[in-house]
Amino acid sequence: MHTVAARAGVSIASASRVLNGVGGSPETIRKVREAAAEVGYVPNAIARSLQSQRTGLVALAVEDIGNPVYVEMMRAIEAVVASSGRQLLVHATGGRIDNETALLRRLANRYVDGMIVSPIRVTDDHLTALTDSPVPVVVVGQLGADAPIDNVRTDSRHGVALAVDHLVATGRRRIGFVNGPLDTVPGAARDAGFRAALDRHGIPLDDELIEVGDFQYAAGRAATERLLARADPDALVCANDLIAVGALHALLVAGRRVPQDVALVGMDDTELARMMFPQLSSVSLGSAERGRRAAELLLQRIADAALPPRREQVPPNLVVRASSAATLPTPRPAAGSAGPPTTHPSSEGVTA
Repeated sequence: MHTVAARAGVSIASASRVLNGVGGSPETIRKVREAAAEVGYVPNAIARSLQSQRTGLVALAVEDIGNPVYVEMMRAIEAVVASSGRQLLVHATGGRIDNETALLRRLANRYVDGMIVSPIRVTDDHLTALTDSPVPVVVVGQLGADAPIDNVRTDSRHGVALAVDHLVATGRRRIGFVNGPLDTVPGAARDAGFRAALDRHGIPLDDELIEVGDFQYAAGRAATERLLARADPDALVCANDLIAVGALHALLVAGRRVPQDVALVGMDDTELARMMFPQLSSVSLGSAERGRRAAELLLQRIADAALPPRREQVPPNLVVRASSAATLPTPRPAAGSAGPPTTHPSSEGVTA
């Protein structure tokens, strides 16, 4: 530190502030960083954490780091965390309660300055570990109103309602639903939202048009195949985009045209929705925005542990694309017939 300060022509205190990420004038920061690079100075992270009681690390725990919704969330979190001079560690829990609670209890070792966790199931063990954590934790997802934990959520029940409203407005009535596990927070909320939306439109609930699998592509495809084997929907709502991609493939293999025979709407509005053909309509749940807000809440909590618990909500938003264009089922042309002229809806998204 003495060498860097002397070489940069600044005080030791100024050099320390720059190298510890506290800041300084642009000119001081430039001089100190150049001097540090010239002499090969590398801060001792262990010594720094012992002195400051900070590790410079923040953790993110999600079910599946391969899921596009978590990738978008992670990118937003990392951008905010990096702006504070910290680094992000990412844990994949597999959605297992024991993995998530073990991670939370390990926070007692203070290996990170704070954690953002997005559990798909919330148990009493979760709540106990969250409340007892010695370092700040922010939850992305639904928590009880009395939970004293910083929380960023969306309203996926309303998100499903937006999808159903859109499909009804385009003339669909035999609307099916392919969901993830009902013992998860999103699965239960989306199931309730689907049933309430049908009831509001006066459409009788048909259990033959509801299928449950997992929040993954293969499970979504298999669930859609089971549904098509027993029912004839004119539209499908899927609980996330991975399921929707699986459903799209199952529909095409079964000879169902999208959207002419079956309109299709996913949830999360990830890159997958824009990469498919036809492009998928999807309900955005603001994964990047939820991640950004969670990271900001966490940094504020790290800076001031006395802040009252905060709860923020990101509203859902339907993005309409070609997979649910307003095209009602039409008879297929007879073999050898040229058939009526067809129109091709735009693949461009329209926000509703």
